[in-house]
Amino acid sequence: MILVVAMGLAVLLSVGALALTLANLRLYCPSPADATSPESDSDAPLVSVCVPARNEEANIEACVRSLLAGDVERIEVLVYDDQSDDDTPRILERLAAEDHRVRPLAAVPLPEGWNGKQHACWRCAAEARGSMLLFTDADVRFEPDCIRRALAAWRALDDAKGPGGREPEAPLGLVSTFPRQITASLGEALLVPMIFFVLFAYLPMFRMRGTTDPAASAACGQFLLVSRGCYDALGGHTAFKDTMHDGVMMPRAARRAGYRTDLFDGTDLASVRMYAGWTATWRGFAKNAFEGLGSLGLLVALTVMHLLGHALPWLVGLAGVIRGQWADPSPGLVLAGVAIALQVLQRLLLAARFRLPLATAVLHPLGVLAMTAVQWDSLRRHATGTRSWRGRVAGA
Repeated sequence: MILVVAMGLAVLLSVGALALTLANLRLYCPSPADATSPESDSDAPLVSVCVPARNEEANIEACVRSLLAGDVERIEVLVYDDQSDDDTPRILERLAAEDHRVRPLAAVPLPEGWNGKQHACWRCAAEARGSMLLFTDADVRFEPDCIRRALAAWRALDDAKGPGGREPEAPLGLVSTFPRQITASLGEALLVPMIFFVLFAYLPMFRMRGTTDPAASAACGQFLLVSRGCYDALGGHTAFKDTMHDGVMMPRAARRAGYRTDLFDGTDLASVRMYAGWTATWRGFAKNAFEGLGSLGLLVALTVMHLLGHALPWLVGLAGVIRGQWADPSPGLVLAGVAIALQVLQRLLLAARFRLPLATAVLHPLGVLAMTAVQWDSLRRHATGTRSWRGRVAGA
């Protein structure tokens, strides 16, 4: 009886996750491929792309060149070299000599209480001339039409009506997207696609668009497009200077400042291999996973939900296969099979939409367990002050 109840709850959790995923996929719209700017070149907004860089010799040139190759002329690329001890400074000097739109910024000592990445972004924003600021990472690669279509997505979201056809009560201040995530190892394939599972299974995007509640927001630090007015109103990166999770903190700060934030599908506009290998992937997620949740109570609740709803059914199913019970399954085993089928369907939909490995669908329970373990390790690092960005400890 206990097993039947547990597997019944797992089915309900799986139905809810799949239903919300389907609803969110309809709302997470791409910018039209034929999007054009209504303004003349002289009237188009200047976009200041802000790139924090620390020991990025393997990435920075490809990132900057992909931005310069775009079909938007009114762009500047500001790169804050955060005291790199590799070839990053010399690469930036060469790129700046080739194209006046590239502006390397000299580093200063990291002020007390700042995280290195947030300080680097803040320094870029302080020097930026544009009315639109795009914060990104050095490992992101941009398609030629990325900036133009991102601006078109902004205009479409800015013009969109709220739920029930109501006019929005707040101006749009920030839009974000998740670049296509490239995974080249099992560890990456386990953890990186969990970003999309969490986003689409737990964030009701209809509520995100119907309120300015900070808790209803989401964004990705790899692509944060924010207006200068919104950025200044929220206090810039000083509002979350010691954080490791600007993708969570910036949209929340924007909403507290009275602005709307939104998401669009930029899968075909940019790509990134976030981490290389299991160790780097674990450490990368552990630096900010707990901060993204922000609550021990929520972490405990999610842990119970994931173990009961997304791991236990697979264990029950495996036990049924080993014992040869599929010919005459018990009610608990039938319910476990239903939960597994719903979860595989959900993950297949996400994999197909976001060009993720299809194998992630059957790796789902391992991914959930790995993500849960990372979140608890992130809590440990948060409590002991051992989280770091590129060797810089948060708040130091």
